[in-house]
Amino acid sequence: MPHSALMSARQAAAAAKPIRLLIVDDSAVARAVFTRMVGDRPEFQLAATVPSAEAALAFLARNRVDIILLDIELPGQDGLSAMPALIAASRGARVLIVSSSAEQGAAASIQAMTLGAADTLAKPGAGAFGGRFAEILAEKLVRIGHAPEAGAAGRQTPEPMPHVRLRALCRGRVACVAIGASTGGLHALSELLRALPSRFAAPILITQHLPPSFMSIFAMQVQEMSGRPTEVARAGTPLVRGHVLVAPGEGHLSVEMSGGMPRVRITAERVESGCLPSVDPMLASVAETFGEAAVGIVLSGMGRDGLRGAERLAEGGSDVFVQDRESSVVWGMPGVVAQAGLASAMLPPAHIADLLIKRDRAGA
Repeated sequence: MPHSALMSARQAAAAAKPIRLLIVDDSAVARAVFTRMVGDRPEFQLAATVPSAEAALAFLARNRVDIILLDIELPGQDGLSAMPALIAASRGARVLIVSSSAEQGAAASIQAMTLGAADTLAKPGAGAFGGRFAEILAEKLVRIGHAPEAGAAGRQTPEPMPHVRLRALCRGRVACVAIGASTGGLHALSELLRALPSRFAAPILITQHLPPSFMSIFAMQVQEMSGRPTEVARAGTPLVRGHVLVAPGEGHLSVEMSGGMPRVRITAERVESGCLPSVDPMLASVAETFGEAAVGIVLSGMGRDGLRGAERLAEGGSDVFVQDRESSVVWGMPGVVAQAGLASAMLPPAHIADLLIKRDRAGA
């Protein structure tokens, strides 16, 4: 996380009311440890600790919280299968998965974030809960709880929706789609890709903020979501119709013309957002390569990554679609693009898919 963003989260934490937490873990020891970790910190207010998803749903029927700390391995219904119901019952609380399952590999973490978790954290073994783990847990809770549009428990009065001026939509077939996302983006990405029929065949590029070790699992998950061949991008890989390429965790995914066809270029230069991989180089390169036939999409995420790339797309006359505030876990990345007047449409992810289909069909 960029230093400036972390400082902003800490400043928000100091100024706002405490973040209300619900801890869902079947281990009495873990519940006691988490209670001790957050109990003495003014940023947090512990609403309750419960041992099961069933108990959590009963509590949420009568109470509001901001964040649910959720274990995956629970008696009865497991945390992953219970997550959609917990999010609905909480009326939009954010979920932080804290589970030993997250330590066993990226698959559980990717699945959790696809289902709607804001973030994941591997639960350490017995005796290792203090020190750095406690610091990381607190940082994640502050970042998630005080991100823009947080406030499920009503601790902040939602700001009025800013006026957003939309650009005119382009016409013609779509040659390439470039999608950028971060916090909350996997769930949004799933909704978008599942709504795209196979007849929409433009190549799709995806930059999602994830660690390098997650990317191969992420590519497999995207392939399952989209029903399209998907791989982690490598330098020189050609863009193929009907295929999806995801950015590697250690480099920026961009496009260049080589040998008469568009191919992947991987770079690692420092960018304004501080992200690696960053959405900006990807959007800027598809703008340069495809012009008006490119479409850039910015989904849920914290920060400003994607703004500079969206500027390049708009300068070249390309469409930029952003996720709307109501459906975003964090309306940071799509929000800054929309409020800068760069968006051609602002919609929920599935409706963005519908718009892609309509534009591509009209240009046939």
